[in-house]
Amino acid sequence: MAKLPDMTKHRGMPSGLPGTGFQFTIRRANPRGVTAIFNRRRMADRTSTEKLADTAFLHALWHLYGDEPFERGNLDAGRISWLFGREIVPAEQPFDPQSYQALLRIDEHVARASFPAAFEDVLEV
Repeated sequence: MAKLPDMTKHRGMPSGLPGTGFQFTIRRANPRGVTAIFNRRRMADRTSTEKLADTAFLHALWHLYGDEPFERGNLDAGRISWLFGREIVPAEQPFDPQSYQALLRIDEHVARASFPAAFEDVLEV
């Protein structure tokens, strides 16, 4: 078996939203290549559970890293993509969307406007 790429594990980050299939982290690197991060368009008909997953993910990131840059590592590309380009932005140029070492950061101004509950001390899920 080929050697998997190095990937930072985010200790303290929840693995997903309890009681749903929404995941926040992945267990291991993808042996077929790194899944790209891209700006996913959010539609108005998203369910309340999908919105809660975004809020909970952003809440966990904010309480782990605040406004400091963080490495993509084992964070789920799909979950990042729902926030990418708005609440989560590249923290480096050039940015490689297919790298586990890519640096990201939270755009606090945009994130507070979109998901104010994510910045509270406790988030009820």
